[in-house]
Amino acid sequence: MSPVETPKAGSVPSVAGRLDTLLGRFTMYRLILLVLAALAAYSLLLDALGWLTFGIPEMLGHLALCLGLTYASNRALAALFHVRPHSESSLITGLLLYFLFWPSFVPMDVAGVALACVLASASKYALAWRGRHIFNPAAAGAFAAGLTGLNIATWWAATPAMLWLLVPGVLLVLYRTRKLLMAAVFLVVACAIISAELLEAGMSAGTALWQALAQRPLLFFVGFMLTEPLTLPPRRWQQLGLAAVVGVVFAVPYNFGFLANSPEAALLLGNLLAFMAGQRGSVRLRFTGTRPLTPSTTEFSFEPSRPVRFLPGQYMELDLPHDKADGKGRRRVFSLMGSPGESQVKFGVRTAGPVSAAKSVLLSLKPGDEVTATSVGGDFVLPRGSRKPVLLIAAGIGITPFLSHISSGSLRDRDTVLLLLARSADEVAYAEELKSAGIRVAALIADGSEPPPHITAFPAYGSRLDGDALKAVVPDVAGREVYVSGSPASVASLRRAAKQAGARHVHVDSFSGY
Repeated sequence: MSPVETPKAGSVPSVAGRLDTLLGRFTMYRLILLVLAALAAYSLLLDALGWLTFGIPEMLGHLALCLGLTYASNRALAALFHVRPHSESSLITGLLLYFLFWPSFVPMDVAGVALACVLASASKYALAWRGRHIFNPAAAGAFAAGLTGLNIATWWAATPAMLWLLVPGVLLVLYRTRKLLMAAVFLVVACAIISAELLEAGMSAGTALWQALAQRPLLFFVGFMLTEPLTLPPRRWQQLGLAAVVGVVFAVPYNFGFLANSPEAALLLGNLLAFMAGQRGSVRLRFTGTRPLTPSTTEFSFEPSRPVRFLPGQYMELDLPHDKADGKGRRRVFSLMGSPGESQVKFGVRTAGPVSAAKSVLLSLKPGDEVTATSVGGDFVLPRGSRKPVLLIAAGIGITPFLSHISSGSLRDRDTVLLLLARSADEVAYAEELKSAGIRVAALIADGSEPPPHITAFPAYGSRLDGDALKAVVPDVAGREVYVSGSPASVASLRRAAKQAGARHVHVDSFSGY
């Protein structure tokens, strides 16, 4: 699924809608890289102002070492393994290690950092399963370097002066990756344990909480490492459970000789649990062809190298390497279509220009070409065992996850209404498939044109959809489970309209890969 302009919902875009539109210009990888780069620049400013005491030469040398060595080692290993290097990923790893190790010119310290950089890059290839790394590379490199005794990660980003930029940066990343709830679970668990320990030592409640948040690396850890998408389990409930477990291991002191309490050890344990929780590893997809859906959208079909396990409504992330970098990055997520038992994997994608470099790769594929799918996940699924009526709202090519629900039979014998929003009648994708879906389908067409014959025309409320208009068409919306799919901006405004109409439960399909 990809963003598409659709009829507007509500009269004024919400703050969340505007923020989604702004952040939607970048993938999560690019955003994290930019935030970490800003934090690195901020740390140099703090040192120049005397708030940090490392010394500018030491910090610049440390930064150059971390970035240069992770970038170079990643490219060398990629050439050795005959794969395309992911430069953004290596730079993110380098910036993380910059904040984990103390800037220093002491030879042994420098050797430890250098070793951590190389091992971090190597972990992406050596500690991997089916082309997908198991452990957070920065944590793996830091942990291994600590075992040698050359250097130990200090996580110096947990400095009160850094909070002024660290807090908004972490919030921005967590909002973009839709991991605010997961972060909250981790912070509540870890802060409770750490604060209890400090209270027992005689600190006041306020001081104990301040110590936990400002002088322990909780915020940096959860914002940039624990919630890294490539090392998370696929379902939200699994992610929340993982956050609680890692919070305990992070905060409870222990020492088993060579293995002692440390943030990197807690994260590696979490990574291992996540690996065991669901389908991990990459899947090779052989391109078989395309078919036009509308003047602005195209369906892409692939044959997977092995069966793909997924639930209707989930998405797949594709790695689409390209030489020309842009703000969208090389990894993109698309809703999986069809039934999990089918032999082909299909995606409906907006392909009207201008397209990103990654989509250009899709459009240039020839039958027989291969791409890599790096993960399957998402919680845009129907609840098991429930027959509660549902309302599905699709903006543009946001129809794709609902096609999976329809073709898998999960909407069979369930009272279902599907509402489509499109710019014109010829932009209604999968009209023929909806003809035999066996559910009520209505469409709001922005230009006033008539939808296909078997689709009910939405009453004339103009091109805007608000709560009153939605309730007029679906009077019992308050008694339905509502699912909204589309671009991030469309999802935000349509969710607001559903809430205005009285919907109690609104499930949204928001992809961090936009």
